[in-house]
Amino acid sequence: MNAFFKSGLMLCLGLFFFSFNAQASGGVALGATRVIYPADAKQTSLAVINSNPKERFLINAWVENSEGKKEKSFVITPPLFVSEAKSENTLRIIYAGNPLPTDRESIFWLNVKAIPSMDKNKPDTKNVLQLAILSRIKLFVRPRNLAMNPNEALEQLRLERAGNHLKVNNPSPYYITLVNIKVNGKKVDNMMVAPKSFAQQALPSGTGGGSVSYQTVNDYGAITAVRNATL
Repeated sequence: MNAFFKSGLMLCLGLFFFSFNAQASGGVALGATRVIYPADAKQTSLAVINSNPKERFLINAWVENSEGKKEKSFVITPPLFVSEAKSENTLRIIYAGNPLPTDRESIFWLNVKAIPSMDKNKPDTKNVLQLAILSRIKLFVRPRNLAMNPNEALEQLRLERAGNHLKVNNPSPYYITLVNIKVNGKKVDNMMVAPKSFAQQALPSGTGGGSVSYQTVNDYGAITAVRNATL
């Protein structure tokens, strides 16, 4: 066995055991899979939970816009802190920018990076590979008194075929995410449709018209019941 192959094998094994140990002993998780920020609220919050019984993590949090650039309109406190073993902390999210549209939701992305601690005094940590884990979830700023509630918004969706694409029209003021989409039994990739807009997704080759089934994601990150439509 040559040295290059042996080194690669040991690295793969190291990554495998690191992943196994991280899953077995717990780690950092967020208290929600998405955040709804009421536009008239002074702030909202998100729990950061460290379920590991021994390890500490350095937590860094920030907000990005839809272009993936850091959004200075948001303040997160604390932006950087140490999450102790078996603990729960709270991130406070404050919008301090210019007024956003009042007739529809606005979307941003909340990023939370967890970096495991390392005890440099232990001899077995000199050759340990450590991986930071980045959690990225949607952050919706929702104005008060929108024209309808989120459940009513689902009734407004209109699905149609546009060439070799499935087109979804969303006249509602909410972002709507469609998952588990099937056209005539053939799976179509998930899609998120912006308020008062439309989105398209390519159809598998040979897909005709006919029946469409899909589910959506609600405010709590749960998958809703199957809905059906006809193209």
